[in-house]
Amino acid sequence: MTTTAFLFVFVLSFCSLFIFRKVAKRIGLVDKPNARKLHQGVIPLVGGISIFTTVCIGFLIFLPISQSLILFLSCAFVLVVVGAIDDYYDISFKLRLLVQAAISLAMIHLGDHSLHNLGYLMGSDTITLSPLASGIITVLGVIGAINAFNMVDGIDGLLGGLASVTFGALGLVFYASGNEYLAAVCLLIVTAMVPYIMLNLGIPLGRRFKVFMGDAGSVFIGFAAVWMLIRGTQEPGVYAFKPVTALWLIAIPLLDMATIMIRRVRKGQSPFKPDREHLHHICQRIGLSSGMSLVVICTMASLMAMIGIWADMNDIRESVMFISFLAVFAVYFFAISHIWRITTLIHKLFGKNKPINFDMEASDTGSDK
Repeated sequence: MTTTAFLFVFVLSFCSLFIFRKVAKRIGLVDKPNARKLHQGVIPLVGGISIFTTVCIGFLIFLPISQSLILFLSCAFVLVVVGAIDDYYDISFKLRLLVQAAISLAMIHLGDHSLHNLGYLMGSDTITLSPLASGIITVLGVIGAINAFNMVDGIDGLLGGLASVTFGALGLVFYASGNEYLAAVCLLIVTAMVPYIMLNLGIPLGRRFKVFMGDAGSVFIGFAAVWMLIRGTQEPGVYAFKPVTALWLIAIPLLDMATIMIRRVRKGQSPFKPDREHLHHICQRIGLSSGMSLVVICTMASLMAMIGIWADMNDIRESVMFISFLAVFAVYFFAISHIWRITTLIHKLFGKNKPINFDMEASDTGSDK
């Protein structure tokens, strides 16, 4: 992949953002402040549409056309359109889940992309799934990945930052395995996201040109991530890393989603009920600024991805990697569930008497509906 391709994608993404944001303001595809979204002014919800459009054009120009690529772009197109409609009309989560399940089935039956081998999670024997179990696990995996990235979209730069970590890590492992094609796919997606991240953070033009990702973008990123994870762990001609490594590459979105949904169910609420108990909310409520929360969370995601890649490349047993991930999840769940007690204890130990902010004052620009 030449430098020209990446430069073209970057410039096209930057230009398309300005075009789509003008269109969005005219048709009302904007995010408005409310009780849960405390940003200032109406913000165009076009980041995802711009990224997908750029990726689609870039792929068709610079990558070899294949049946798999066409299927990927077609499935992504459907999800982006439904996501854009959701951004505009706020459709039922049941309808969104139905569409995501249908896309998962298209992956399985049209592209033969499925989770059928879970590797050596339990020891010396590989876990191979039956066609029925494979179909169910694949559908759940695709829906889970899509909604994991959807739920983390809560502060400026966070979704783009976490997605960049995941796709950057994927690009690295694909390149290390000799698959320059899929490495280029991942890095082109990262390149297309950079202009969005810049405008979302107000760089370099300030808040006047701010844009949000929208559901159209979060579902595309989640789908693209799980597509690459499935290809990299399940297909003999593509195999680049162990199935358990995939958990480490999307660790923070996955841990956040699982923790939130378990806590909601334990409270007798719908697992899809929106709230303000995500990791980025907690970071801000214990006193971190939005920018510092972004740095802390993306650093955590990077460390998890690096651990996964290091373990994979050093042939650490998959059962050890899996048990270690479960241990990390247990610690994470405990810490989040007792965060206020832990924070109060830390304040006492270090002699800080500043009260913890229990009010939900953090800016929420996310898509967790």
